[in-house]
Amino acid sequence: MSGAAPLISTPEAPAPAGGEAAWIAGAGGVRLRAALFPAGGARGSVVLSPGRTEFIEKYGEVVGELRERGFCVLVHDWRGQGLSQRLLPDPLLGHAGGFAEFVEDHRRILDAYEARLPRPWIALGHSMGGALALLALSGGEDRFAAAALTAPMLGVRTGTAPAWLAGALSWAMGACGRSGLGVGPKGPGALAPFEGNWLTHDRGRYLRAQALVRACPELGLGPPTWGWLAFALAAGRALARPGALERIRVPVLLAAAGEEKLVLNGLIRRAARRLPRGRLIEVDGALHEILMETDARRARFWAAFDALAAGVSPPRG
Repeated sequence: MSGAAPLISTPEAPAPAGGEAAWIAGAGGVRLRAALFPAGGARGSVVLSPGRTEFIEKYGEVVGELRERGFCVLVHDWRGQGLSQRLLPDPLLGHAGGFAEFVEDHRRILDAYEARLPRPWIALGHSMGGALALLALSGGEDRFAAAALTAPMLGVRTGTAPAWLAGALSWAMGACGRSGLGVGPKGPGALAPFEGNWLTHDRGRYLRAQALVRACPELGLGPPTWGWLAFALAAGRALARPGALERIRVPVLLAAAGEEKLVLNGLIRRAARRLPRGRLIEVDGALHEILMETDARRARFWAAFDALAAGVSPPRG
């Protein structure tokens, strides 16, 4: 670790009490931000890995719910987003190189906090974070006892272009040195109107995340680049290879959103069948961000999470 990092707090989204953030050196020296939220007499720890565009503070409510369940919680900003180091001169472009850098960042964050994270550990990942958690587990990360993943990014929807064409275009843009160009127009990004959004039906939680970005514009992120698209497609291909998921021996809960518009639910269902200890739930009526959905939809996930957690770390008392 290389010093204290800020935690942003607003009246709509106060930072959970007792948390502390720090800077971590990731792969290639990229500066990463992580935050630890301890719990007294913890029954274990949850390592929470957000999705694309997301940041630590967006998960303040989830951190509180996990601590109420008796877990210490570690949350981190992926490279290129949140307050971690951005990868391009234009900080609003969501860029990525290969997924190996992300997996190495994840390992270094775990190494930095290992002594402060009570066992057992549960990985909680959303979308991009869920795919990267699976890549880490598949690659030999053996410190987790279980994983719970919401709408994991095993395949991304590519609009009217078929996936093979999107892959060919992203490869071509990289080959000619243009992987840092944005895919599509910039648009309002995190400050887009609630109406018609593809993330959640819950207006309050949606506006709460926007209040954080307004309070700290450095948290905002716009469209992905061709490099990010290449990374996302490559991550999906890696997990589709024979043996990639089959070698993960811990229990894994996969939650698919019933009204998903961003990732491919068919690949999530297939992954649940391939995982030796996989379990699938489908949250009816939910959009992509299941943990930011309405209370009734979130409750479906939390019930499944509690069952998973009880199997590796029974509640105390």
